[in-house]
Amino acid sequence: MKIDICICTFRRPFVTETMASIEKMVRPEKAELRIVIVDNDDTPSAEARVTEAAAGMTIPVTYVHAAGANISIARNAALDAADADWVAFLDDDEIVDPDWLVELIKRQVKTKADAVFGPSRAIYDEATPDWIVDGDFHSQAAVYRNGVVETGHTCNALLRWGNAPWRDQRFELERGKSGGEDTEFFFRLRKMGATYAIAEHAIVREEVPAERLQLDWLLRRRFRIGQSYSATAVSGPARAVLFVTAAAKSAYSYLRAVLSLFNTERRAFWLMRGTMHAGVCAGCLRLRQSTLYGGSE
Repeated sequence: MKIDICICTFRRPFVTETMASIEKMVRPEKAELRIVIVDNDDTPSAEARVTEAAAGMTIPVTYVHAAGANISIARNAALDAADADWVAFLDDDEIVDPDWLVELIKRQVKTKADAVFGPSRAIYDEATPDWIVDGDFHSQAAVYRNGVVETGHTCNALLRWGNAPWRDQRFELERGKSGGEDTEFFFRLRKMGATYAIAEHAIVREEVPAERLQLDWLLRRRFRIGQSYSATAVSGPARAVLFVTAAAKSAYSYLRAVLSLFNTERRAFWLMRGTMHAGVCAGCLRLRQSTLYGGSE
């Protein structure tokens, strides 16, 4: 079983910590591993640090420079470089648990799924507001809807590649600066017949930067998530139905937020839920998404 672990990076030195955690993890039996690092900066700014870190590792590392400050360009370059049976995706600010890849494979073997998604657990520092910690609003996980996993994320995933029928599929470039390209990608693969599962114990962890510990950041993120989810509706009638449903859910959620005025965590929960459904409405109307990727960090 050959697995290429694909990591896109953009001006983030932490990527070497991600690499080190992969080197230290438990190696799956009979698995041949490689790490593919794609540098999306205009200049190959990560090359020296990646090369230095790779020199002390036993897992081979391939460095690719794919300029553009567009995450879809980077993800597509990783898929172009992949020549394994499976590809795994991670972000460049994550640390994998020791049994991360073992758990993903274990779940795939049990379910025979074409892709398996694990959770990304947020690491909060002592200065984090209690309402964010209590709501755990920065952790990410794929979800079941009516017993089915419809889509997933590239912060923690294992995808059948090799001779898969979606081998020629790539991430949409127009979503590469706004985000949501992974949501749309996995929606599209599901329409081609891909099946998905969730590996609850295949955990990666991510420290939350101080600038993300604000309600307005969380609301912007939820709005974009909603816009991405609208990709489920491809026809005009389907978008109309989804718009009406999302509008009703948004109104209900905002009402619940008002009723939760004196509970900060619950108020934030309902505000984010209402904003996500508002994003679905915006996506159904094909409104332009904000640029969230490609700036200085």
